[in-house]
Amino acid sequence: MKIAVIILNWNGRKYLQKFLPTLVQYSKAEAEIIVADNASTDDSVDFLRKEYPEIRIIQNADNGGFARGYNLALSQVEADYYILLNSDIEVTENWIAPVIALMEQDEMTAACQPKIRSYHEPKKFEYAGAAGGFIDKYGYPFCRGRIFLSIEEDHGQYDDVTEIFWATGACMFVKAKLFHEYGGLDEDFFAHMEEIDFCWRLKNNGYKIMYCPSSTVFHIGGGTLPKASWRKTYLNFRNNFYLLYKNLPDDRLTKVFVVRYILDTIAAFKFLFQAGFRDFWAVTRAHLSFYKSFRKIKQKRKLLKHGSMKNVYGKNIVLEYYLGGKRKYSQLNLKKFYTS
Repeated sequence: MKIAVIILNWNGRKYLQKFLPTLVQYSKAEAEIIVADNASTDDSVDFLRKEYPEIRIIQNADNGGFARGYNLALSQVEADYYILLNSDIEVTENWIAPVIALMEQDEMTAACQPKIRSYHEPKKFEYAGAAGGFIDKYGYPFCRGRIFLSIEEDHGQYDDVTEIFWATGACMFVKAKLFHEYGGLDEDFFAHMEEIDFCWRLKNNGYKIMYCPSSTVFHIGGGTLPKASWRKTYLNFRNNFYLLYKNLPDDRLTKVFVVRYILDTIAAFKFLFQAGFRDFWAVTRAHLSFYKSFRKIKQKRKLLKHGSMKNVYGKNIVLEYYLGGKRKYSQLNLKKFYTS
């Protein structure tokens, strides 16, 4: 069995310098380590060549974002398992074997993530993935251990192996054959939520996405785009619409988009009054971009299987969070998750 750890790097020399020593220490016996560079303008590549000549470097001609960067790189990597790993992650001892063992148990398990904790606040889960990702019926992502900006401490409350809806792209284990068979990451997303789209595509074809708590990594987060970035807001809102239109069952499309239009309008004006015009414009621009790309997204939908709602939360997480005061995954009504 061949395992490849692939870091997509863009001007991340400081993270490579900080986290490669631990990655090499805890991974070199089990996996090939590859850095795919997205046309960095810092000295990342020179640093790698000098300090880590044993690490394979793939140089992409331009920065096509997270999705295209990985698609280009993985087309050049032969392995049974890919591990997509952010450059700002610190791995721990024995972080690979438990996940691979779990995935080997079931041929229908396509992807998996470890426990993601915060590098700066190690007792807490980390925003991007925590203990496994889900969405509600209107497409809002959340995690076990993180709902919106409320992040829980890890007290072992999510130490059970479980099926989830999406695995974080910050540290995603995926069977290489299935990555290519189901089209890899959608490059129109550029960055953000492409892993949710990919996982939903796998689920629409009958595969499972799993969470493995016996493997832990620590993530800084926000290394490329900080949480306060208007561009991040734009990509999240736009890509969420792409995600929903491509994958929702036919009978849910109209209702979901009507509700989302209302909720996004409220969100836009909330941004306007609390954060200023830039985030208001980011939401508006996200909608305009979706409408502009509608024909293309519609063609994609026609070519894909769609309809699986398994492990989608059947309530509105926005209302539950802001009006119902539910800040933890354990406070949700777990009977409201769809089972098919």
